[in-house]
Amino acid sequence: MSDRADALRYARELFEVTWRHGHAPEVADELETIVLAARDYQDQVRPLFHPLVPKASKLATIRAFTTKAEISKSTTVLLEALVQFHALHLLGAIATGFRERLNKKQGVVRATVTTATALPAAKASALAARLSELTAQQVTLQTQVDPAIIGGVVTQIDSTVYDGSVTRQLARMRQKLVENV
Repeated sequence: MSDRADALRYARELFEVTWRHGHAPEVADELETIVLAARDYQDQVRPLFHPLVPKASKLATIRAFTTKAEISKSTTVLLEALVQFHALHLLGAIATGFRERLNKKQGVVRATVTTATALPAAKASALAARLSELTAQQVTLQTQVDPAIIGGVVTQIDSTVYDGSVTRQLARMRQKLVENV
């Protein structure tokens, strides 16, 4: 089985258990926080991924961390299982798959909006509200800046992209001019 398939299986199983017990949102937040912390402290967590570090040492480190950080039992069990099966490298993909399942269950959709300049908070909130109306779902909006689009907005909701950028409009005009020559 591929790493992606394994990660999605872990995410699915963890989600099913935590959703039934009513703490899936907490676990999603914990997973994302742990992934971000692991990225920020790569040197400190590197031994958890090294094959020559004994499994018992890795488990002791995980248990100490989860106790000190007051991590839920569900997340702790997952981390211990990942250490046991040499699959800790899947944690980022598991966190992503888990959040996607939670969002789907809660009727939340993620949208990414790209603009040529930074979008003011008020406009971002208004855009999120409008996208929520259009999709009939709660929209979590992520904004990014890409000066290459010149102007306009590129919106991605799940896998669908709505490209209203000036760059795209210029490309369409160029194509029409080429076709008419």
